Amino acid sequence: MSGESDTTAAFGLGGTTGWFVGGALGGAIGAIAFGIVMVLLEPGVLEAAIPAIYGLEPAGPLGWGIHIAHGIVLGLLFGLLVTRPWILGVLRTDVETDALSRTGIVIRLIGAGLVFGLTVWAILPLIVLPVWVSTLGVGEQTFSSVAAGSLLGHALFGVVLGAVFAAVVDLRDRTPETPL
Repeated sequence: MSGESDTTAAFGLGGTTGWFVGGALGGAIGAIAFGIVMVLLEPGVLEAAIPAIYGLEPAGPLGWGIHIAHGIVLGLLFGLLVTRPWILGVLRTDVETDALSRTGIVIRLIGAGLVFGLTVWAILPLIVLPVWVSTLGVGEQTFSSVAAGSLLGHALFGVVLGAVFAAVVDLRDRTPETPL
């Protein structure tokens, strides 16, 4: 009997819940990585600004909790998206470019995570957050959404999300016709 197995369990989570676990875990770990960048570059954002957008008083770990919850929700959205037939088909497509043709699903998921993180940066802090803050009147925006640190943090979030998702969820045997 060989020590190797061809089952999904040998390589990662499969079935209909794999994307859920991979997305939630990747989102949480990505949010922690992003949070570390935020603490290093703009320490008050996690403790004060994030609770403030919900009308809450600054309370240390509350900002971290909200930030990680945001990461989990976004991770679930990423997991749902990359397992849809149209996106999974793009990720699994053979291309004629030498550099891209040598990449496997893991590298492509990490790239998809990067694109997802940059998209989140372009939509949430640049468009949604200013509208939210001005509409709800919860105070002035206390940090610059377009700062390089925010861009770096969202990119890091996406890369970590894609890497964790690729490590947890086995997509190698899935085709666009059977994404889940």
